[in-house]
Amino acid sequence: MTSETKLSSRRLDRTDIAILRELQDNARITNADLARAVNLSPTPCFNRVRALEKLGLFRQHVTLLDAGALGLRINVFIQVRLEQQVEDALRCFEREIADRPEVMECYLMTGDSDYLLRVVVPDMQSLEHFIVQWLTKIPGVSNIRSSFALKQVRYKTALPLPTPGLTLPSGDEVPLEWT
Repeated sequence: MTSETKLSSRRLDRTDIAILRELQDNARITNADLARAVNLSPTPCFNRVRALEKLGLFRQHVTLLDAGALGLRINVFIQVRLEQQVEDALRCFEREIADRPEVMECYLMTGDSDYLLRVVVPDMQSLEHFIVQWLTKIPGVSNIRSSFALKQVRYKTALPLPTPGLTLPSGDEVPLEWT
């Protein structure tokens, strides 16, 4: 079975998973080195990577920078509560947050807060400016609580992948490999 046939059926085998693992670890790996790492010759490896790309499994290729080396030493988690959890208020908040460079992550939450933000800034003055001059001025924000990260114990960007393979879900279904 060719990789194109196999991938069109949305089943990833051990080799596909190995390729994804290697690429998550080093997106700049050469095709020759990747092929060697997953025990393929270069052309079939290249074809598999292209097929995986066509499936939409790669969101983007990035370089991860060292925040501390850039002077971004304050990592803070901010819980935000809105006055109302209606669609217009949620959309407004998300629109305002979308272009803020200091907001690294933003999640719509269940529980006591509506949103959880991870914000990275160089110092307390910058954090104060972000909160007072910008976050508090978003229409509908009713409460803000901040928690400072004392130390980053673990940070990773690689997603967990099942070794034996994976049948990709269609829509909202969960693959059997994860249950």
